[in-house]
Amino acid sequence: MTPRSPPALFAISTLIWGSTWLAIKFQLGDVAPEVSVAYRFALAAVLLGAWCVATRRSLRFSSHAHAFIALQGALLFGFNYVTVYWAEQYATSGLVAVLFSTIVFMNPVGARLLFGTALTLRTIVAATLGVTGVALMFVPELKQAGSGGQAALGIALGLVSAAIASGGNMAATRNQRASIPIMPSTAWGMAYGALVSALAALAHGVPWTFDTRMPYVASLAYLAVFGSIGAFLAFLTLLKQVGPGPAAYVGVGTPVVAMLLSTLFEGYRWTPLAAFGVVLAVAGNWLAMAPRRRWGQSKKSAPIQAP
Repeated sequence: MTPRSPPALFAISTLIWGSTWLAIKFQLGDVAPEVSVAYRFALAAVLLGAWCVATRRSLRFSSHAHAFIALQGALLFGFNYVTVYWAEQYATSGLVAVLFSTIVFMNPVGARLLFGTALTLRTIVAATLGVTGVALMFVPELKQAGSGGQAALGIALGLVSAAIASGGNMAATRNQRASIPIMPSTAWGMAYGALVSALAALAHGVPWTFDTRMPYVASLAYLAVFGSIGAFLAFLTLLKQVGPGPAAYVGVGTPVVAMLLSTLFEGYRWTPLAAFGVVLAVAGNWLAMAPRRRWGQSKKSAPIQAP
């Protein structure tokens, strides 16, 4: 398994994003979520832009290309993250994870509508297994959400976040098909995402503060370098190689990793239902990422392949 193979790229993005659930906890508190998201992607944009300059990757794009890069950045790095943070103010993180995992349905539908990619039985079965598995992992939190209150708003925001992220995936696929290089466009996209987050903070009227304590600073650095640059470069490369349908299963694998890490660091206790949920989620992931020839399909029936 090479570092740039689909399984490796899937593992990198899933493992990193699964760990960011712990890091984000150190971001919540004194600094407003929208402001923290703006800090995160502004830092990531600067670091990735500097790397592009150091490695002589051009950061110049036409105004037409910038428009689509801005669309990708606003959706994938801006509105997506801000909406997730807002959702978690009204619903548990587990419920938000279940809602976000529905992107495995949204991506194939979006790819079908925008790019004419076929919807296969394999895709539907894998998506159903994945979302069911994630739901079983968070049954206690789902029951808690059913008690009423503001959970309905959290559910709505969680679904909106998944839809926004799916739109970002479609924009990224379009940009890759237009031969826009991943690394420089991601640097610009994160800058646009930071700008959107900053505007959301201003619109929401939250104060601009910064926490100088080590937990906040260290978690911010981790989220910028690994959770943003490392994970997104791996994910966008995966998106280019396998298309938006299979790549969306990172959203199913991430909660599994997060729960495993919670077992190690937070004392999470497994139930038989949660364990069965992991089995279903892993089965859905395997079904989505396994070579399609195992299902008797030709390479021509594979998802979108960027040039």
